[in-house]
Amino acid sequence: MFRPYPVFIGLRYTAAKRKNHFISFISMTSMLGLMLGVCVLITVLSVMNGFDRELQQRILGMVPHATVRAYTAMDNWQELDKVLTEQPKIIAAAPYLQAEAMVTHQGQVSGIMVNGIDPEQEAEVSIIQDHMQEGTLSDLDSGAFEVIIGEILARSLRVGVGDKVTIVFPEAAITPAGVFPRMKRFTVAGIFAVGAELDASLIVTHMDDLAKVMRIPGKVSGMRIKVEDLFEAPRIAWDIATTLGGQYYATDWTRTHGNLFQAIKMEKTMIGLLLMMIVAVAAFNIVSTLVMVVTDKKADIAILRTIGAKPGDIMAVFVVQGAIIGVVGNIVGTIAGVLLALNVSDIIKGLEKLLGHKFLDANVYFISYLPSQLLWSDVVVICGAGLVMSLAATIYPAYRASKVDPADALRYE
Repeated sequence: MFRPYPVFIGLRYTAAKRKNHFISFISMTSMLGLMLGVCVLITVLSVMNGFDRELQQRILGMVPHATVRAYTAMDNWQELDKVLTEQPKIIAAAPYLQAEAMVTHQGQVSGIMVNGIDPEQEAEVSIIQDHMQEGTLSDLDSGAFEVIIGEILARSLRVGVGDKVTIVFPEAAITPAGVFPRMKRFTVAGIFAVGAELDASLIVTHMDDLAKVMRIPGKVSGMRIKVEDLFEAPRIAWDIATTLGGQYYATDWTRTHGNLFQAIKMEKTMIGLLLMMIVAVAAFNIVSTLVMVVTDKKADIAILRTIGAKPGDIMAVFVVQGAIIGVVGNIVGTIAGVLLALNVSDIIKGLEKLLGHKFLDANVYFISYLPSQLLWSDVVVICGAGLVMSLAATIYPAYRASKVDPADALRYE
């Protein structure tokens, strides 16, 4: 089989045993450094992708993708519901009534957001039903004045299903005895846990009951909308507002939680750049390896030059040798990184079981396991960048090898 002799010699130099074991050690270190850097970079970015996915599914599963509101509480929401559900790219819509308040129980007080919902339609736009620890959304009956509260809030107030809590609204009620804040006792009908800050600040009740307390019976604050692609929510919200006219306005999740996801995106970018520096350091270790190989092989280079090898051929020999180190390190590191990214959740679970220690406590973090989402686009970028840096690292030593003077190299041989 025909092989260009620069490739043949480069392969021989890579596989041959050397008298100078230090050169072999540096070569192996460079290869291991590339493998480790690529593996860690793929794994860390996959874990960050996993956290990003969990935030999208959990927080944006509870927070509306978009909302349509009138400038005053509206009572014609059924007509608006029909208009919205006929729009393309809108999956579902549901009415809601919202108010800020305080909840109290046996001396424990907490600031909350109260959402009045239609239990049947809410399940179409929210994931709350999938994260109920006790009770269901259907337990909220109109006129029963029942609430479903977050798990963290329930622990803070020390309440369970069947207990009664008092919700204090920031509106004054004038009575013969004087002016008092408006308040109402509700019965806890269920507890949810989505694993986000909403578990500590959200209470859900039937919208008819909340409307009665707020003295706007039959009216709602607006319509919650669930869209097919949440990243198209800003454009869809703008189109809806334009279509409905000036009496309505629309908002989307990017105005309420956009900063959170921008921060995650920036953090992923910065960590990716920092870890890429590890790959760069490992790749440019190839420079020192090849410089020492060139020094060790000066006599061989001189002999090749005397029998007719061109400077370009000599350069190709050492580019091949360095490229092999880079290619093997990148491929093995990529395979290890992909396997680790796909199994890191199970590995962490095994370590937690073995050590008897929970790394991600559900009482502290919004999820109790280490998520991972492997994106092949990340793998391609990481592997490609590693290969480019590895090949770039071979250019200078290979150029030095091509400039070796045969007479000087053989003078003392």
